[in-house]
Amino acid sequence: MTKRYLGNIITQNPTAPSGSFENDAAPGVWSLAEAFAYTKAGLWPTAGNAVPRALFAGGRGTISTTNKDVIDYVTITTTGNATDFGDLTSLTQGLGAFSSSSRAVFFGGQSGSGQGTVTNVMAYVTIASAGNATDFGDLTAANARYPAGVSSSTRGVRGGGYDPQLGSINTMDYVTIASAGNATDFGDLLSDTNHMSSCNSSTRGIFSGGSGGLGLTNVIQYITIASVGNATDFGDLSQAISQLASGIVSSSTRGIVSMGGRASTPVNIINYVTIASTGNSTDFGDLTTTVYEHAGASSTTRGLAAGGLVSNDAVNNIQYIEIASTGNSTDFGDLSLARYRLAGASNSHGGLAA
Repeated sequence: MTKRYLGNIITQNPTAPSGSFENDAAPGVWSLAEAFAYTKAGLWPTAGNAVPRALFAGGRGTISTTNKDVIDYVTITTTGNATDFGDLTSLTQGLGAFSSSSRAVFFGGQSGSGQGTVTNVMAYVTIASAGNATDFGDLTAANARYPAGVSSSTRGVRGGGYDPQLGSINTMDYVTIASAGNATDFGDLLSDTNHMSSCNSSTRGIFSGGSGGLGLTNVIQYITIASVGNATDFGDLSQAISQLASGIVSSSTRGIVSMGGRASTPVNIINYVTIASTGNSTDFGDLTTTVYEHAGASSTTRGLAAGGLVSNDAVNNIQYIEIASTGNSTDFGDLSLARYRLAGASNSHGGLAA
């Protein structure tokens, strides 16, 4: 029977590494073949392989209170309550987000006290280090609340939103996430839409549901992130849903196209698609807490839904799903304070997979 030194203890049974992240451990003496096998399985600790972190920014505390500038974070691979990260550049609700593996960009929404003024401002943080947000630049849309975002490892795309003077808008614009500056026109959505959900692979971005001039929609549409151009029809959700989670929830192959939201009444259904194909969504399971106007974020394996409204009251709960399987959500922990119309971002969603 082969024996190994693991943590200075001789044993017959090898102890597997605790994970592939930079602060995980692989104690013991390993052969190159063993280390290679664990590396191929994605279990060998790798310097620079950051722990999956989700950020939840902004929002509104209750129906009658002011906007919030708070940013919370959680480690996606664990469960537990959120920790303070820092503050946005202003009190903001109804914002969107996209992110690379190192930087999260929050954009649009209504900023200021009270209801706030609709804004085109973008602000960013470095995900690995806590701290306040820094100005990034401006969207091409002069006013954009309730927008959605998708991103690859290099490019972020804003889709849709709502302008109080124009109504829902169909414009998309993009930025290079590593370089601060104003956004550039990308193309148009299939129709004027706000309050969509979003997901992506490293090549394709998907916007789903929402509402516009014709009311609620069940449309799923997609873009190729690296190019510019108008969106293309992908398929349909199981029903028309708006006030969906703000933030990217996907693995590199599977996208969560709805996770809660509101139809004629609040819904708890979760739907998914295979990102590389086209077609209608498939039932995934249900949220254990039925929320709308909440935030979404994910690693390539786990999706989170945070905050939102329940019976017109803001909640602080975070719930999660395992993206590769199907089933109902499970309790994760709590935000630092109850709020809705917040946005989520992460350093490990499906658009960042190798």
